[in-house]
Amino acid sequence: MISQWQLRAAFAARLSDMYGREVPAYTTLVDVSREVNEDVLRAQGADAERLGSISRVTAERHGAIRVGTPGELQQVARVFGALGMHPVGFYDLREAASSAVPVVSTAFRPVDGDELARNPFRVFTSMLTPADPRFFDADLRSRLETFLAGRELFPSELLALADRAEADKELPDADAERFLQLAVQAFELSTEPIDKAWYETLEKVSAVAADIGGVRSTHINHLTPRVLDIDELYRRMTERGIEMIDTIQGPPNWKGPDVLLRQTSFRALAEPRALRTPDGNVISGALRVRFGEVEARGIALTRDGRTLYDHLLALVDEQAALHPDGGPPCSSEAESLGEDRTELSRALWAEHVPGSEHELATQGLAYFTYQVAPGRPRDGRHPPTGLGELLEQGWVRAEPVVYEDFLPRSAAGIFQSNLSGEGSRDNDQEGAAYDSAWLSGAIDREVLDPFALYEQQQNHSLAQVARELDLDGALG
Repeated sequence: MISQWQLRAAFAARLSDMYGREVPAYTTLVDVSREVNEDVLRAQGADAERLGSISRVTAERHGAIRVGTPGELQQVARVFGALGMHPVGFYDLREAASSAVPVVSTAFRPVDGDELARNPFRVFTSMLTPADPRFFDADLRSRLETFLAGRELFPSELLALADRAEADKELPDADAERFLQLAVQAFELSTEPIDKAWYETLEKVSAVAADIGGVRSTHINHLTPRVLDIDELYRRMTERGIEMIDTIQGPPNWKGPDVLLRQTSFRALAEPRALRTPDGNVISGALRVRFGEVEARGIALTRDGRTLYDHLLALVDEQAALHPDGGPPCSSEAESLGEDRTELSRALWAEHVPGSEHELATQGLAYFTYQVAPGRPRDGRHPPTGLGELLEQGWVRAEPVVYEDFLPRSAAGIFQSNLSGEGSRDNDQEGAAYDSAWLSGAIDREVLDPFALYEQQQNHSLAQVARELDLDGALG
């Protein structure tokens, strides 16, 4: 019998192999990530593994897919449910992007600590929003919904096997092999000719909309290895002649603790695709939709920590907007502005963000798990009752909780950086309402709150500390 985590690990590995065959630059990205990780491990030793063992980091991947309807998203949830992956978080990329990105998203991932340690595979899954009149007028919405209703992304055999795996938490060998074959095939790039006129109609709205609603299948949009030094990876990829996007999304590279998530990617590549013209002929064309992303993960921030992060983003935006050049910069100016923005971000972080894990913990800005220290005082003193004092006096030690989720603005920034144009968006129209509760109903399973998951993990460890030290009341 093959357990869910083994299915998940095998699926992630096969998907990575498939994507590497389809997008060779992704294989280069994985190779360079491995080289950087090995170098960081040699240089830093055990400190390099503070946010995850090197075996976990090396195996770690997240993928991204795009679907068109709530029904398709519900089927995706069944496929990933077979792998022990749950929908976590709601991301509205329509609001996070300045250009036209008409999608809302969630991420499917394991939620149990042991499951994450075995294989933390995640899939960032976006769904098109045809009901949003800012992007789609009534006629285009009707045509788009009719097109989406007429396609099938996942065969019934795959969904039946997925439901069995989710219910039984495992599959027999032969069924597991069949499930993996069908699941990987479902995310391969189709060779079926694309209706050129229909694709271009959607592309005027958004390249993302065309990639979702302009084809009769779905595919992996990008795969993402994890790296321990994303700045060094960016430099090495550029040296190899791989064109990277202009920036690294997320917090700046600074002297304090790594928090949340930093991401970058190489630019979407022109891939040959068969296009059907209005007269019925099939011609050879090229589309730019897929790319290779890489990430560096830090410590999960609490709600207060995220409020501070969002405040600093707004400050950077506000101060960067004061730059005297208001027009679109040329490439050299863009690079200069990017450097200026990075220095501004770094300075604001040094001013406003605590510079140590200890301060993040005592100020309640980041999540940690807590353990009674093996070498705690043995002189008969009763331990203090406050978490800060317990840490300060060596009774308890804190281990950072890795941020397992995503940042809407960073995801939108990656999407935007790989678009060929801004698309169109009518901001005079009222946007359609989507939220986490709506998404939970649409896929018939609860979209989990990431903050609640981290808090539960932290509180469980604090309760254990209180029991071991015989403390009255809750720590926090």
